[in-house]
Amino acid sequence: MNKQSTDDILAQDAHLIQSFADLDGLKQQGARTAIVAAKGAYVTDSEGNELIDGIGGLWCVNVGHGRREIIDAITRQLETLDYYSTFYNFTHPSAAALADKLASLAPGNLNRVYFGNSGSVANDTAIRILHHYNNRLGRPNKKKILSRIGAYHGSTHLAMAMTTPVYSEGWDTAADGLVHHLRAPYGYREAGEMTEAEFLDALAEDMLGAIRDIGAENIAAFIAEPIMGAGGILVAPDGYHARMRQITADHDIKYIADEVVTAFGRLGHMFASEDVFGMVPDIINTAKGLTSGYQPLSATIISDEIYEVISEPGAMFLHGMTYSGHPAAAAAALANIDILEREEIPQKAQITGKVFENALRGLSDLDIVGDVRGSHFMMGIEFVKNKDTKETYADEVKLGQRIAQETQKRGLIARPLGNILILSPTLIMDEAMIGEIEGILRDSILAVMAGLPD
Repeated sequence: MNKQSTDDILAQDAHLIQSFADLDGLKQQGARTAIVAAKGAYVTDSEGNELIDGIGGLWCVNVGHGRREIIDAITRQLETLDYYSTFYNFTHPSAAALADKLASLAPGNLNRVYFGNSGSVANDTAIRILHHYNNRLGRPNKKKILSRIGAYHGSTHLAMAMTTPVYSEGWDTAADGLVHHLRAPYGYREAGEMTEAEFLDALAEDMLGAIRDIGAENIAAFIAEPIMGAGGILVAPDGYHARMRQITADHDIKYIADEVVTAFGRLGHMFASEDVFGMVPDIINTAKGLTSGYQPLSATIISDEIYEVISEPGAMFLHGMTYSGHPAAAAAALANIDILEREEIPQKAQITGKVFENALRGLSDLDIVGDVRGSHFMMGIEFVKNKDTKETYADEVKLGQRIAQETQKRGLIARPLGNILILSPTLIMDEAMIGEIEGILRDSILAVMAGLPD
């Protein structure tokens, strides 16, 4: 295939609807970037510029781009069995092997796996399963979901209902009244003068108050990201997840851990729920790092206890996707997990991730850097107009976007989110590259500061 020019690509791209985009803004000259190649921790745009992939594709390219092992595994699978469904009584070796592998990696008794093709589908699936589970137990009213302001659980109609309301402004979501959003664990903005322990108590009381108001008999589940991603990299107080797990268990409410972002090494472990946060949920949902983005695949991993109820005689499992457990996607995931284990990438990320985290925290000396938060290779920088009052610049200043544009000029892709900049790079970076990222960020922030209004 002949190399296309940027103009040719963008002319065709006029027919493409980008996700979570200012579609009107994309009509402007220079607003879009065409990525044409990738290798390791870098991507290349259509103008030949090599850029550090500071967002890991989209939270997901954990083992880096262009891994021959995954590409070859996909190719071999397609040559052997290109596609077959896991509907009815059918299975195939790749899906079976991957389910077995995930059951061996997941904590506790999470031994049953349903495959989808996105994190949104994984989260929808968890709710459908729990609603059916409660129907089987003769509890048809136990259907409501506790989520959190600041959460992001997907973009399908139901998953968006569980996502923070800001992401559905001007749009509808499914099942009005089904989801109750609890207080965000946003210490920088919400804790005020409270200590971390006092803030944790306040968040626990918020959940308990919601349970009292709604009634535990009406609540099916609480869904939570170990670290909130697209809501702004919100890290809950120490002990939060174990505390919430205990509260939900005490009230017979299932705990769904949305590990779509945090699993497969991003926080230094295959799964973060138990190894990082000290609790075992009833369901773990994952996607993204499951295949490092090489194929679309998600997994909803449920406990044996839930499975026993939904697999009783007469309990038909009336849920399914055409591409559930697709052979090529399953082969990609198996090869990806093999790389993570063989190269000990999660273990290395425990060290390099802390180097990355500390490098970004070093930017706190800059006047507009109000908060640097996150963990390992999942970090956010919040910018402010005044550090003492935490006042932000007006939305029209587009501070995060301006800084992201400056970083891209200097060779780093970062993700703007209002007054926040998000970094979620590949997990294969060394200390030299981390130092380069820190330098680009510092220079970019200083360049934007020079042009900010008073």
